[in-house]
Amino acid sequence: MSRGGSRTARTGGISYYRSWQSEPIRKGSKMKRPVQTAFILAVVVTMVIAGCQKQIAAENRQQKEKAEHSTAIEQGKKPRYKKNVKRNDFIENGVFIQIPGPNPIITPGPDGAWDDGVTEAADAFKDVDTYYFYYHATGAGKGYRLGVASSTHPLGPFKKHGDKPVLDLGPKGSWDDRYVACAMILKDGPKKYYMWYSGYGSKPQHRKWSIGLAAATHPLGPWKKYGDNPILENFGYVGGVLRTRGKYHLYNAHPISWTGYKGDYSPLALAVAERPQGPYTKYKDNPLMEKGDFGDWDDGGISEAEVLYHAGVFHMFYGGTHLYGPRLESIGYAYSLDGYNFIKYLRNPVAVRQANPNAAAFAEVHAIIEPPFIYLYHTLRYEKLGSKSFPWTEDLGVQVLVTQRPFSLDMPVLNIESLGIGKTTRLDSSPPISLGHITRLALTAECTYGTGDAEKPIRIHVRGSCDGLKYDTTDLYSFDNDFKPGRTARKTVELEPKVGFIKVLVENPGRTVSDIRVIATLGG
Repeated sequence: MSRGGSRTARTGGISYYRSWQSEPIRKGSKMKRPVQTAFILAVVVTMVIAGCQKQIAAENRQQKEKAEHSTAIEQGKKPRYKKNVKRNDFIENGVFIQIPGPNPIITPGPDGAWDDGVTEAADAFKDVDTYYFYYHATGAGKGYRLGVASSTHPLGPFKKHGDKPVLDLGPKGSWDDRYVACAMILKDGPKKYYMWYSGYGSKPQHRKWSIGLAAATHPLGPWKKYGDNPILENFGYVGGVLRTRGKYHLYNAHPISWTGYKGDYSPLALAVAERPQGPYTKYKDNPLMEKGDFGDWDDGGISEAEVLYHAGVFHMFYGGTHLYGPRLESIGYAYSLDGYNFIKYLRNPVAVRQANPNAAAFAEVHAIIEPPFIYLYHTLRYEKLGSKSFPWTEDLGVQVLVTQRPFSLDMPVLNIESLGIGKTTRLDSSPPISLGHITRLALTAECTYGTGDAEKPIRIHVRGSCDGLKYDTTDLYSFDNDFKPGRTARKTVELEPKVGFIKVLVENPGRTVSDIRVIATLGG
């Protein structure tokens, strides 16, 4: 949810506190506070070391087994795997290569639209061959409501569904007449979809985040709310829902604004039910995962995030922030072998905000796992955008984690319906393409020329940048697409990835041209 908006009461700016070091030591003082502080630090350090040793031991066991398997293969023998031992391939491979997506992939609607205000990530969901990105947004004078955009490619382009929210506010006086947000979609059978969401009401008795349920026969709806909502009162922001062991496991950010947490950040909590509508029983040992220890990258708390089940392991990618200072968020990883006891990855964060030019925060993270890629969909907040500055500017974005080498990733760069005679696209129409981990680069240009009046092919201009913010005014590379009057032409050119970032411009020196697409193929 919004970490810089007005959802809950918050303190602005940097938090300050008074430490015992700032106080003068009075004559005769026994210095109790320093002793207490030293004791607390010792306890914290011991806990951190214990947690690190646990994960290091797990990683060492898997690395040792991996080495034994490699030796067996080299000797022409069949590797022996331990029976009934769960394995986390992500930890075993030990590789998380971050590649920022073609961000932003979704932006707020035009002035007057239902989603022309604050826009935040809700859920990422794949059904058959379509990717759905659900989001909640404010606009038209109303609070958070839920919308969705879809694409046939995990990186877009995403097209919004209709000009209205897919799930609207409840009637005046109801438990969800102020906000509906944080959607989580689960396919529970053919033409059987459930949506869990968080709602908030205007009346005093409804001023708490409770959980609602809706159902549909298609991911785009229409969605019908359950008649006995809310199904669980006062349980925070929905993060994710899994159906495992014959039960529904609801993972939420709860309690919101818990003691010691920044703003409306929260620990991870669980509730379980035998049916989607409940009744739900809160897990007796909540919270399942808390903020980091003082000084850790996530010591301010975590934002709501989805728990996924893949290859026998529970995975969670989450946004984390520091307790003091501005709300800057990167993405961390945690895993569990049973769905209850989560272990934070020792090398967190796995996706840092600094890799995405001008990014201040990756929040409300939801993932789709398609090995060797993990797509992390999130709210994207900027340090500065035009005349506005953090935290009042945000879109929706995606980060890609690559879990093994070699790899090849197709990333859409430009999708243009038509380009006028003698026109060239603007530099800011292209997303920045990061080449930090890339050793092989190719650009593919495709377009359809008009019949009879086209004279020259489109020209692709590539501009380079060292930081992704300021770009050269001269071309790093340029090439002409194939020229096929009245037909669709396509051309792929290999380039050397010798700068940190690139952007692409398209020039039309001829006549009619339409359906222009530019795709970057990134390899490593």
